[in-house]
Amino acid sequence: METKIGPGCSSVAYGASEEIGPFRINKTSSGLYLNKFSWNKLANLLFLETPAGVGFSYTSRSSDLFDTGDRRTAKDTLQFVIRWLDRFPRYKNRDIYLTGESYAGHYVPQLAREIVNHNAKAKHKINLKGFMVGNAVTDNHYDNLGTVNYWWSHAMISDKTYQQLMSTCNFENEKESNECESLYYYAMDQEFGNIDQYNIYAPSCNNSDGSHVGATRHNMRLPHRPHSVLRELAGYDPCTEKYAEIYYNRPDVQKALHANTSGRIPYKWTACSETLNRNWNDTDSSILPIYRELIAAGLRIWVFSGDVDSVVPVTATRYSLAQLKLDTTIPWYPWYVKKQVGGWTEVYKGLTFATVRGAGHEVPLFKPRAAFELFRSFLQGKPLPKS
Repeated sequence: METKIGPGCSSVAYGASEEIGPFRINKTSSGLYLNKFSWNKLANLLFLETPAGVGFSYTSRSSDLFDTGDRRTAKDTLQFVIRWLDRFPRYKNRDIYLTGESYAGHYVPQLAREIVNHNAKAKHKINLKGFMVGNAVTDNHYDNLGTVNYWWSHAMISDKTYQQLMSTCNFENEKESNECESLYYYAMDQEFGNIDQYNIYAPSCNNSDGSHVGATRHNMRLPHRPHSVLRELAGYDPCTEKYAEIYYNRPDVQKALHANTSGRIPYKWTACSETLNRNWNDTDSSILPIYRELIAAGLRIWVFSGDVDSVVPVTATRYSLAQLKLDTTIPWYPWYVKKQVGGWTEVYKGLTFATVRGAGHEVPLFKPRAAFELFRSFLQGKPLPKS
């Protein structure tokens, strides 16, 4: 099961349509083409639009859109899983794995913990085996520290701005001081330039007049940081989000998907819901305590990181995971895809960490073959290939 970016962004828009689903949307939004590296070649995939108000998920009480957050999302998603398995009982005894990226660094471990707690007292257990998250929001302090270090080490900001950020910002805070926030905005506006922060080496999506396109995801504010982002590698189109927004608003597409069947959703389908993002009521400052619980519960846990993402960068993830102080079982080594280094990995007692070389925030979008191999190894419970 796959959940996504956000809070407030759609698994259908990103996971299904840009990354691991069986189809991609073509440039004219007139149709689909097959994804050669779809993960459904290895497993049954279920994409979840969560929480209510995201994509085609809706609520009959509009007040729900102003009263959501981490805790409610985890509890609602557990109910979804229970009811889905009741509705499709032939899947009840299947192994279940959870995957997600970005803010799903919260959703996925939080849901896994809900399932583990549910199983402790339920007559019919959910057969959860493990989870995998990519470029995952994990810990406020270490994520922010790692992000600023990434910006500086990748020459995105000046020495002066780096030093000011390090001395001014209290990275523990969910809401930073005005002085710190203005430093973030200065860095983004004056020093980054017109780049795609989700892949710092990819071209950004520009309008025909050369002006920059800031699609919905790129203007979202992640809870762990002020985040107002301006937004051709082989096989990568930086404008894919725009195609999804056209495609999923087509009445014939909605009818074929049995989505919005009542026709009563009063707003158009968007890749992300700014209403939910603005009204997010609670967020865990750190997911590390949940990791400790789930490692103790014996789940298979993999964390991966595309190494050219500057939004939730590899340094953020490494700083965060280091706080778990896990023993190493297989030391750091390069892993391979078609005789090329796909990334680097280290296996710890209870958790596997892997990087994907040259991948941005949405790893399977930028490196589909490497992501496919990563998923295959995860399902098999085997270390990534050494040659």
